[in-house]
Amino acid sequence: MNIELTNLTAIDCSESKLASVAEFAMQSLGLHSECELSISLVDELEMSALHVRWMDEPGATDVLSFPMDELRPNSAASGPGMLGDIILCPEFASRQAVQVGHSLQEELELLTVHGVLHLVGFDHREADEKKIMFGMQESYLNKWRAQQ
Repeated sequence: MNIELTNLTAIDCSESKLASVAEFAMQSLGLHSECELSISLVDELEMSALHVRWMDEPGATDVLSFPMDELRPNSAASGPGMLGDIILCPEFASRQAVQVGHSLQEELELLTVHGVLHLVGFDHREADEKKIMFGMQESYLNKWRAQQ
């Protein structure tokens, strides 16, 4: 897996752990070992601009996912490809972390897995979709954390 991570914020986090959890999720989804992923950490101003431009929704958000080659789970046989871009907003995520009672790092790890799942087509608009996606998200995080 080729994962490019860029932190454009002043907020310190373990970029290596974010890359590791993204790689774990990609492997768990059966993606080709040469798939590419880009992860960027941006400030609230940039996230707000992206949220308005691409989702037509005001204000910042925690994570945005932009799929590229429309890869799907268990697509290793179809060869390598560009999975897409995940944009994380640590400032926004830090408030969520406080609300749920865990660290910013843990929230960013969760959002990274969440973003990977969106890139391969999972969503959570409907209750049944949410149950599946959030169940996978929790399972991948728990399995990855058990290895750390």
